[in-house]
Amino acid sequence: MKWITREHVKVDRVACPWLIRRFVDPDAEFHFVPAGQVIEEAIKLNAIPFDVPGVELGHHGKECTFEAILQKYRLANNPALALLAKIVNGADTDNTLWNQPESAGLRAVAEGFRQLGFSDDHAINAAEWIVYDALLAYCRETLK
Repeated sequence: MKWITREHVKVDRVACPWLIRRFVDPDAEFHFVPAGQVIEEAIKLNAIPFDVPGVELGHHGKECTFEAILQKYRLANNPALALLAKIVNGADTDNTLWNQPESAGLRAVAEGFRQLGFSDDHAINAAEWIVYDALLAYCRETLK
């Protein structure tokens, strides 16, 4: 399946492709386009839009897109993913919903990746996914 979101990824737009590829759609193909073109390109490509205003898989209230994906694909009952979602939420928002202490670190790491000069959003995602693998392992261990 094809998935599409805004270019110049930050926390949620790296965490969500990681989540999708690992738990929803192992063959997912991601497209990153200018914000104003996401819906038009989604229609052209028959792609699922995410992390843009007004779509099902986006921010709703204080919840971030990662949480919307967990709900839609019935992954919220996985305790480690649920904890990871709280960390992602805090790093992507003002952290007032869950007040996760790890969120500040994730935000700093994500901003650091943006400063490393990767050629495009695909390259940032490819490099940064190891962080989410590690965070998921941390969440699993924390919940033991």
